[in-house]
Amino acid sequence: MTPPRSTEPRAEVFEFLDYLEKERNDSPNTVKSYGRDLRLFQQFCDGYFEVGSEWKWEDVDRLAVRSFMGELDRTGLARRSVARSVSALRTFYKFLGARYGLQSNPALAVRLPKVPKRLPAYLDRSGIEVLFQLAESGAQNGGFKEVRNLAILELFYSTGMRLSELVGLNMSNLDLISDQLKVRGKGRKERILPIGGRAVQSLRRYIELRSELLSEIKSRTTDRGAVFLSVKGRRLMARGVQYAVCGMLRLVDKRAELKVHSIRHSFATHLLDAGADLRAVQELLGHSSLSTTQIYTHTSVERLKKVYQKSHPRA
Repeated sequence: MTPPRSTEPRAEVFEFLDYLEKERNDSPNTVKSYGRDLRLFQQFCDGYFEVGSEWKWEDVDRLAVRSFMGELDRTGLARRSVARSVSALRTFYKFLGARYGLQSNPALAVRLPKVPKRLPAYLDRSGIEVLFQLAESGAQNGGFKEVRNLAILELFYSTGMRLSELVGLNMSNLDLISDQLKVRGKGRKERILPIGGRAVQSLRRYIELRSELLSEIKSRTTDRGAVFLSVKGRRLMARGVQYAVCGMLRLVDKRAELKVHSIRHSFATHLLDAGADLRAVQELLGHSSLSTTQIYTHTSVERLKKVYQKSHPRA
């Protein structure tokens, strides 16, 4: 466990990332983020320990981890990202303990930085109405792209799915007879989601145009399995979805920091506002922890506070 210094990640890091991907079934984003965090930590340790010495993972103590956190803070990294880096170290050292019998976990001895709770940006019901009026008008007067974009919006708001889940959606995942679909979320966990009537209607119209597009394109590069396609018949990637959706969101409210994820936030907030059960919303969103879903209750409470302050005579 004491290889010479190198800019390349150590063998244990590669083993750990392989474990995250193949045994824990973590999402590609998690594996990528943890890998980046551990490479930064390895580079830090190369400078932290005496030059010329061959440091070991067991040489790292609480002070080294705290110094690493301080270095990340000095570079201007957000507290949330610093906290994730420490979490990556905690998980990595737990892995080293199980795989190599390492006794200590120095990352457990430091406190995670306090991360301010941010209420997610979302659209109120009137904002959603404006958004769909714009999208429906475009679909009525436009062609393949406009009809596709309406179907994307409808599906986002109808199911609350993540961007990565929508991009990875295949035709085999859709069941428009039973009005449901299957998605693969974080940790590669699959779940079944109901689809609302308007979303089903928009999807059926889009799928007709999708079939026409594929029949016109003779190229072998088309992706006939993907639900959402570019005009060239290839799977629509995350950037393409963001470009289309964010363009419409800016038309609704230029000042609000609305993103694709804001539709997912709107979905959850509106369900809870209407009295939906918190655990049911948790299952629909694919959250592993109920505490993650509870942030939407804070959003609802904040909205109620504003109504109270504005309306109550003695507020």
